[in-house]
Amino acid sequence: MMRSIAVAKCEMHVLRRNRWLLTATLIMVLFALALTFAGSAPTGSLGVDMLMVSVASMTTLSVYLTPLLALMISFDTVAGEVERGSLGLLLTYPAGRGEILFGKFMAHLAALTIAMAVGFGCAGAVAWWMAGVGLESLFALGRLVATSILLGSVFLTLGYLVSSLSRSSTAAAGMSAGLWLIFVVLYDLGLLGAVVVDSGGWFTQSLFPWFMVANPADAFRVWNITGSDGMALTSGMVGAARALPVWAAPLSLLSWLLLGFAAARSSFWRLEP
Repeated sequence: MMRSIAVAKCEMHVLRRNRWLLTATLIMVLFALALTFAGSAPTGSLGVDMLMVSVASMTTLSVYLTPLLALMISFDTVAGEVERGSLGLLLTYPAGRGEILFGKFMAHLAALTIAMAVGFGCAGAVAWWMAGVGLESLFALGRLVATSILLGSVFLTLGYLVSSLSRSSTAAAGMSAGLWLIFVVLYDLGLLGAVVVDSGGWFTQSLFPWFMVANPADAFRVWNITGSDGMALTSGMVGAARALPVWAAPLSLLSWLLLGFAAARSSFWRLEP
């Protein structure tokens, strides 16, 4: 563990030097504040406070932005070392490949955690200052931050897997973009097409909720939607989401995290310097 912490410190220094930490934090702050101000209008008609509407909007934002930021941070983790010819030097350190990968994961997860906490925290502070917030809204905001960090950790491991399978940063970047497109855009389009074709039949009633939660991005959305009645009022997915047991979405995200890291570690282990 101490060797992983040493690797994490070095990687965090690299993130600060490359301005990744600052960039990710600024992106989250700007988007979260924009959605908070834009979401202040419908609060009266929905019967929820300003922060709850903002959390619903930021949940959709996080589905798209968190995987993208995680993949942008992680795609170069192994492929970049290979391309720069520094992988051999890295492997001479008194740490196993799993420890090296875990150390990088800790640094990248810390960067995402700071970006999420500062970005969503600023939005919560603005909502409180403008209109006040309820206890349920604060719990929804806290759940959004925690689940966004978990979603980011899943895509960090997928980024490591892509990076370990690529021999160049360019190839890793292209594969990461394809991965984001599949999980965040194309998967939902495919499910939507299947529901339209099924016309409310057996697939829609029985299989659709499980196919939805099998995708980590959708599992994140389901977890947040079913967490409170206020979130349910602002979402059109509540019917499918509440057809699932409460453990389905958390189990999906945790399974993706563990399997993703195991696959990335296995690919890194077989990689020749």
